[in-house]
Amino acid sequence: MNLENYFEFHNEDRIVIGCSTGPDSMALLDMLLKLREKYQLFLIVAHVNHNVRKESKEEEEFIRGYCFEKNIAFESMMIEEYGDDNFHNEARNIRYHFFEEVVHKYQANYLMTAHHGDDLMETILMRMVRGSNLNGYSGFGEDVLMNGYRIVRPLISFTKEELEQYDKENNVPYFVDASNAKEQYTRNRYRKHLLPFLKQEEKNVHLKFLKFHHTLEEANQYIKRARDKAIQRVFHNHKIIISEFLKEDEMIQKEILYHILSQFYQDDLILLNDKHIDLILNLMKGNRSNSSINLPNEVLGKRYYDFLEFQKEVNEISSYEIEFDQFAQLPNNHSIERIEMTDDNSNNICRLDSSEIALPLIIRTRKIGDKMEVKGLNGHKKIKDIFIDKKIALQNRDLWPIVTDSKGIILWIPGIKKSRFDKQKTDGYDIILKYR
Repeated sequence: MNLENYFEFHNEDRIVIGCSTGPDSMALLDMLLKLREKYQLFLIVAHVNHNVRKESKEEEEFIRGYCFEKNIAFESMMIEEYGDDNFHNEARNIRYHFFEEVVHKYQANYLMTAHHGDDLMETILMRMVRGSNLNGYSGFGEDVLMNGYRIVRPLISFTKEELEQYDKENNVPYFVDASNAKEQYTRNRYRKHLLPFLKQEEKNVHLKFLKFHHTLEEANQYIKRARDKAIQRVFHNHKIIISEFLKEDEMIQKEILYHILSQFYQDDLILLNDKHIDLILNLMKGNRSNSSINLPNEVLGKRYYDFLEFQKEVNEISSYEIEFDQFAQLPNNHSIERIEMTDDNSNNICRLDSSEIALPLIIRTRKIGDKMEVKGLNGHKKIKDIFIDKKIALQNRDLWPIVTDSKGIILWIPGIKKSRFDKQKTDGYDIILKYR
């Protein structure tokens, strides 16, 4: 088994290996060690102690010592507690978040995991039963572009049996996780009952599934191109325009939703199924202008008027007040910063003359009775009415930033409306604020 036949290495590649001490990941680590000197690879082992078996501590100490002996950089973490979610899904999310932290710490260009052909078969079968989209039915990617690095799974052409044989022939030590035999876990039931039957029917059935995976990926690439064009028509400022969205073909609608939601669910959509997508579609086709849907991983889909947006649920913050200097990160995932110059004249920009206002500037949430002297309007207007006119969702209004001077005079509602204090580009001003 030579990884060079399945992956193109480059000199001085920096590779993080997700290593559990099981036979698969230890085989991958050994294969990479055999190539380390040839390509001057910098290897980093990332190990997660799931803290659910008494052997977990022993396995962590083993891999720590193994890496010390082999001069491999080592990073580990222990999961202290789990929530009420599905154990495997929750552990996977924690694991990949940790892997990404290690990748960024070492400025690695690859994260390699030891997923093999049996894993691919199990995933495809589970997705078929659970329900997914074309991308989901294809299993998981062999080479997935992430945020500044790639997730690579170079063992996808091998079976678990072949990797265990490799370990035996090369004297590679490993541990066996006894929980992999427990039938309380869905994947284990597929592994124990379905895979042996399929392998009995066809010895190389894993290669048939791999071909199926590649075929669906090719079709998916074609559909992605159509989806991406549709997204430009229906998705703006992180919101779906419902009236435009519903004009698209139903398959493209579903692909758009899966694509938008992928940011919340790592590189594949293991937590989502077609039932969730149907619920979202029903939400958009219904008559209620303000409604929401709860999705896995504390993701919230919110409809207001002709818009739908997705976000992580944030319930802790209901109000805030920030004394502004040069930059402020806001609880609504936006920011305000002071900039030197811009040609932009939208509501995302505000130009102020410091001689007309009382510094420092304050960024806060709305208060009962708030009013603003709107630019171009002779008189004041209630902030509540401005929100309604702009069709801002009820749930977004409480966290929306309002910029005032130190005397409480409202100067700007970022992204929505400017006050009479805003200056034209040709006027005199010494402060430029940008809302991102």
